[in-house]
Amino acid sequence: MKQIQIYRTAETNPHRNLAVEQYLLENVQQETCILYLWQNRRTVVIGRNQNALRECRTTQLEADGGFLARRLSGGGAVFHDLGNLNFTFLVNKEDYDLQRQLSVIVEACRAMGIPAECSGRNDVLSEGRKFSGNAFYEHRGKSYHHGTLLVDVDMENMSRYLCPSAAKLQAKGVQSVRSRVVNLKELKPDLTIAEMARRMEEAFCKVYGLEAEHLDESGFDLGYIDALAERNGSWEWLHGQNLPCTMAFGERFAWGEIDLQILAAEGLVRQAAVYTDAMDWQLAPELEKALAGSRMQLGELQGRIRAAALDGQVKEDLCGLLARQDM
Repeated sequence: MKQIQIYRTAETNPHRNLAVEQYLLENVQQETCILYLWQNRRTVVIGRNQNALRECRTTQLEADGGFLARRLSGGGAVFHDLGNLNFTFLVNKEDYDLQRQLSVIVEACRAMGIPAECSGRNDVLSEGRKFSGNAFYEHRGKSYHHGTLLVDVDMENMSRYLCPSAAKLQAKGVQSVRSRVVNLKELKPDLTIAEMARRMEEAFCKVYGLEAEHLDESGFDLGYIDALAERNGSWEWLHGQNLPCTMAFGERFAWGEIDLQILAAEGLVRQAAVYTDAMDWQLAPELEKALAGSRMQLGELQGRIRAAALDGQVKEDLCGLLARQDM
């Protein structure tokens, strides 16, 4: 390794931050390691092969002004807010050294008096609780290793958005493994994001035995990054790769009982099956027709129902039923 570089951004939009990460990966020089430090505001980031419907209450997240984001790497869903510091180590494949990269995190924590150790799952723990989860990606001879550092994350929101849907879901997508987690601020009450970032930079230089060059975004291809950010926020990127899943739920109302099954793929309703003992024989076929082709998004599903040729009370009951599924 001949040089190390650091880039820290004040941007908190996850779609742009992930675009910068991809740009840095594609442009990292030979015998160079880049440490990228970044933060996202109120975001759930899902792994490359995960189904958003399985992992996140997207409707609640968006209603609260949050973001859904999909990263290039695998692994499970994670929650980011401004109490979390994200890091990425970007290198050419021949320079990739996971243990050395993880040791930067351990060194940064120990320098502050926080005990830290790596676990067998490529997580970093303190006193048996996880404060850093890690994921990995390789493409065309270049690799990155990125993860989270929980400093003062809102654990209530973490549970609020990452809880799986109340609907019965049978999916072929990857399910997250939930672990016991801890905020580093619990272990060092005066810890701030600024100090955590500074300690990471110091540990990076110490572990690699080199002085770091600080990168400036003015030297980046901003047009290319903007295009990547636009893709990262698109419906096709966030939901279009979702694997098929079946959603099944039902309830009894004054007008009858209903069971609804939805086959969703690529973020769209591919087929809906309705079973009901309602006296209105047209309810089932009308609802199936209304939902087919809709995006798996609460507002659009409810809009389809309200536009259907159904009784007004039935429409409101069905819209309420959908809202209770925490999609």
